Amino acid sequence: MFTLTHPQKRQLKALAHHLKPVVIIGDNGLTPAVMYEIVQALDRHELIKLRVNADDREARAQMIAEICAETTAVLVQRLGHVATLFRRNPEAPRIELP
Repeated sequence: MFTLTHPQKRQLKALAHHLKPVVIIGDNGLTPAVMYEIVQALDRHELIKLRVNADDREARAQMIAEICAETTAVLVQRLGHVATLFRRNPEAPRIELP
């Protein structure tokens, strides 16, 4: 896992501003099928938004941390129920970072 500098985070936040959540985690929580979709979305887009529909703030934070650990993605921003994740695709990079 890598870390992002402040200018890189600022650029990714700007790029993600207009994005809609591509994966929504519902009542069943973090299932293998949901993890598969997250990995596929990160491979395709590099920068994605997720919506975590958990009532408890700690449960949301735990799910996001688990997703980041399993997918080696970096949390760019979390606002309420929506998290923005970034993972570089080494074979076909789409986003240039400073």
